[in-house]
Amino acid sequence: MAIRIFITGGTFDKEYNMLNGELYFKDTHLHDLLEKGRNTVPVEIRTLMMVDSLEMTDEDRELIAYQCEQSEEEQIVITHGTDTMSVTAQLLAERIKDKTIVLTGAMIPIKFGSSDGLFNLGSAIAFAQSLPHGVYVAMNGRYFKAGNVRKNRQTGVFEETV
Repeated sequence: MAIRIFITGGTFDKEYNMLNGELYFKDTHLHDLLEKGRNTVPVEIRTLMMVDSLEMTDEDRELIAYQCEQSEEEQIVITHGTDTMSVTAQLLAERIKDKTIVLTGAMIPIKFGSSDGLFNLGSAIAFAQSLPHGVYVAMNGRYFKAGNVRKNRQTGVFEETV
């Protein structure tokens, strides 16, 4: 069975406006990333939203949880903004027990060329296939269980909370 990929936005999919210097959303870059990474794993992709995770609402998280619950696939990857990724992971872990769900993102937009997004996406797809049911965050080549992860804003990497 294919891996379900849900797109929610975050730095992963941001574009740079050269006129005003702001980051914004246009289209997802996921298809290009899968092609660049030479992915051969069957995937089913659905865009749920394109938002910065700092602007993600409780209703947005409910939609993500609902879509995960309704998904036929037991292996799910979610692209997500890094600032509140651990919050969404915790909500999913409380609600969904019969699937392997891996959230991932990027600290640098894909369009900048030196992004960590491609590596994180590949790691998330691999972890979704190999980890037991549960909810995880995949960043920087590591995976973390939901409820035991945070973004360290000083170092710019994810780490365990205990």
